[in-house]
Amino acid sequence: MRIIDHVISGHSAGDGGRTSDVFDPNNGTVQAQLRLGTQADLDAAMAAALAAQPAWAATNPQRRARVMFAFKTLVEQNMDELAHLLSSEHGKVIADSKGDIQRGLEVIEFACGIPHVLKGEYTQGAGPGIDVYSMRQPLGVVAGITPFNFPAMIPMWMFGVAIACGNAFILKPSERDPSVPVRLAELMREAGLPDGVLQVVHGDKEMVDAILDHPEIRAVSFVGSSDIAHYVYRRGVEAGKRVQAMGGAKNRGIVMPDADLDQVVNDLAGAAFGSAGERCMALPVVVPVGEATAIALREKLIPAIDALRVGVSTDADAHYGPVVTAAHKAKIESYIQMGVDEGAELVVDGRGFTLQGHEQGFFVGPTLFDRVTPQMRSYQEEIFGPVLQMVRAESFEDALRLPSDHQYGNGVAIFTRNGHAAREFAARVNVGMVGINVPIPVPVAYHSFGGWKRSAFGDTNQHGMEGVKFFTKVKTVTQRWPDGGATGDSAFVIPTMG
Repeated sequence: MRIIDHVISGHSAGDGGRTSDVFDPNNGTVQAQLRLGTQADLDAAMAAALAAQPAWAATNPQRRARVMFAFKTLVEQNMDELAHLLSSEHGKVIADSKGDIQRGLEVIEFACGIPHVLKGEYTQGAGPGIDVYSMRQPLGVVAGITPFNFPAMIPMWMFGVAIACGNAFILKPSERDPSVPVRLAELMREAGLPDGVLQVVHGDKEMVDAILDHPEIRAVSFVGSSDIAHYVYRRGVEAGKRVQAMGGAKNRGIVMPDADLDQVVNDLAGAAFGSAGERCMALPVVVPVGEATAIALREKLIPAIDALRVGVSTDADAHYGPVVTAAHKAKIESYIQMGVDEGAELVVDGRGFTLQGHEQGFFVGPTLFDRVTPQMRSYQEEIFGPVLQMVRAESFEDALRLPSDHQYGNGVAIFTRNGHAAREFAARVNVGMVGINVPIPVPVAYHSFGGWKRSAFGDTNQHGMEGVKFFTKVKTVTQRWPDGGATGDSAFVIPTMG
């Protein structure tokens, strides 16, 4: 049985202790054992990080950027290997895995420009002979706790910016699919990153708590469910850390009567069911405005859903693969039954789906509900599977209220040809990321990612300049150089606007 160890000071580390099974979702078999870390493992990683970080911070930003350039090249050269490794543990099809890696690489590309974004501000002559300037400096040792659904992208979102800014980074990836984060750490070392600057420690709640409580970890970035995000935020802040904690979502697609329904259906097929719906930016709720829109949309949706191909991760013709674990499959199917019990109309039932030759795989077929109402628990909570719910709205105002009033505020999309409606919707909706005729409105790497309400805890978003701000602190210097002609009665006067 393959053993997956920690990466501490550039090398595999770990012995004894507890382990966790890593499955192949395509056939339900255990393919590896993950070594779960202890406080002692974190202490070893921290000792190496604390020893390595000062020299890395003192390395000029251009040289740090060159490591990012080299890492980007290595990831591109190893794309196929990484994608197959990712799919073997997560279950998403190879094309989705490559997309996962590529979106992470886009943040690495942003980090390659770190010399520019770290430049401070300078004011000459703020007062008599006085200049004022600011600089951004790294925090020290920081950490990231990442989810199973994007085991390449989200770690790179975090460590790319943090390391480029001069920090050392401790990564605690999901225990469900940990191999790609380990491989990324190996490639960073090959790219020239000094040992101790990026380390991977595995674990469960014990390791999470150890990270949140460690006094030398200055900041923690987290992505996961909202309940855990709130816990991470509260415990980390109480320990005096900076924390950004991204939580769950229940994104909606508002379909106006003038929308191109063929395009909407095509977008929904990918956004609702791609990667088996295991995306925080998936589109699991569609909201047609007006009864005629709902009827027409449903007529087009059903054959499109029937045409979806569910297959193993390596099936190039499959639209999506299995979900990550048997427990998650059971959870999704329990939500489907919940929707039935609550009175929603089950139009397409994905339960009981099996694939010949892979009967023990964790597959869930595409599912469609109609006549879902906001009062239903299955609507209020995140299902995180290949389940699309249709909620019918009578008017634009009704549709606008649905995402605005929900506990989650990650993403939302509106499909329309009406520019005024789109502009009004984008300005008024109470959600952090908006797509206009874009079903998955994940911002590009040089902007930032972040939701509102219970989708995000903390004041700073992921990546872009928001990421730079999160992983650095600002120091402002006010300086005066004597000219040698000072008299005894002169005194320093604080510069003012007067």
